[in-house]
Amino acid sequence: MKKFIVLLLALAVAMVLAACGDDGGAAEEGGSGDDDTLTIGISLPSATHGWMGALIDNAEQQAKELQESEGIEYVMTNAADPNKQANDVDDLIAQGVDVIVMLPIESAALTPVGQKVKDAGIPLVIVDRELENDAATVVVKGDNEGIGINAGEYFIEQLNGQGKIVEISGPPSSVTEQRGSGFKEAIDGQEGMEIIASQSGDFSTEKSLEVMENILQANPEIDAVFTQDDGMALGVLQAIKEAGRTDIQFVTGAGGAKQVFEDIQNDGLMSATFLYSPTMVRDAVKIAGELAQGNEPEETMVIKEATQVTEENVDEYYDPESKF
Repeated sequence: MKKFIVLLLALAVAMVLAACGDDGGAAEEGGSGDDDTLTIGISLPSATHGWMGALIDNAEQQAKELQESEGIEYVMTNAADPNKQANDVDDLIAQGVDVIVMLPIESAALTPVGQKVKDAGIPLVIVDRELENDAATVVVKGDNEGIGINAGEYFIEQLNGQGKIVEISGPPSSVTEQRGSGFKEAIDGQEGMEIIASQSGDFSTEKSLEVMENILQANPEIDAVFTQDDGMALGVLQAIKEAGRTDIQFVTGAGGAKQVFEDIQNDGLMSATFLYSPTMVRDAVKIAGELAQGNEPEETMVIKEATQVTEENVDEYYDPESKF
């Protein structure tokens, strides 16, 4: 009987040791089950409405879909300024995420932190505004130069090559530079067309309203306004309306905002916009999921078409349920 009890005790001890050995093996392989989970870090500007608000919603929705379908986790950060965004990305690197999706608030300011991501060996998917180096693994953007060129050609057609133009641009970034240079390239050589004022509206409706108020006071004659963003266009429209100006023939934007589509439908002062959909971030998050799983990207530059939307085709793109 004693031998039987000793045998049982020996078996029990062996089982406990085996269990401990299994735990030790798991810890050696990954530390914990969670350590084997793939994670996407997402760094975006702060916004609750407009184009950026819609982009943030789309990013989170797509990340949740990947979480449910592929088991890939995500960490979402939002920043109001470049310094905060740089710190956010530093934190994501420190957390050891498998891939980072970033929409830089400013191209130049976020270029160094993009290099940090590359140096850490983490794939980087850049959305919308490009960096000033080659740190990005993949860039997903709209056709910013195409928006500028298409807008310029539209202005030439509508004004018959003659007119005083105001440009409302965005903050310092590749988007602003490319849209502006595309527009100027298109109207270059049209001696009768002149940009009489060009100021930044910071991709903000409120800021653009304020800027346009000052421009209207300083310029008694304006034929048309080229804005680089639909949100800014709405501020411009409000300023023109409040000033009671009737000399301005039309305003154009970029993005594809519901309010802008409605103004086009109602034969308002807004006569055209050029698509730059916030859903582009869905492509970026999907690509990040592939990169996190070790797959090579199909292409390193994904460019969404800058389709012109006017009264002739606005109904094709208008969605009354859209948040943007």
